[in-house]
Amino acid sequence: MVTAAQIRELALSLPRTTEGIVRDSVRFRIGRIVYLAFTPDETFMGFAYPKEERDALVASEPETFFLPGKSDLRYNWVAARLDRLDDERMRELVIDAWRMCVPKKVAALIDDAPPP
Repeated sequence: MVTAAQIRELALSLPRTTEGIVRDSVRFRIGRIVYLAFTPDETFMGFAYPKEERDALVASEPETFFLPGKSDLRYNWVAARLDRLDDERMRELVIDAWRMCVPKKVAALIDDAPPP
C-alpha cells in the first residue's frame, strides 16, 4: 500500500509540477492542467489517463480502479484506491499521467533518468 505522502514526494520531483489545494483536495498541476489529485481524506487518487483506455483499465482491476463521476467523464481521468496500489504501480501511473501533460522534450528528461 502506498501513502499520499509517497505520491506527493514523487509528483513534486517531476519537472514543472506545482501543488495546490482546491476544495480541500490536494492537486498537482503542470501549468493549468491537473494531472493528479487526492480526495480530501487522501484514500483515493485521481489521475490523467487516456479516455480510450480507461474502461479496459477499470474492467481489468475493478477493485483498484474506477471511473470518475458522471460530470467528469469528459476528461482524461480515472481514479484508484491507494490501499490497492503498490509502489511500482503508483510510480508508473503518476509518471504516465505527468507525461500526458508536459511537452515531449520535458518528458524525455524522465525517460533518460535512472529509476530511484
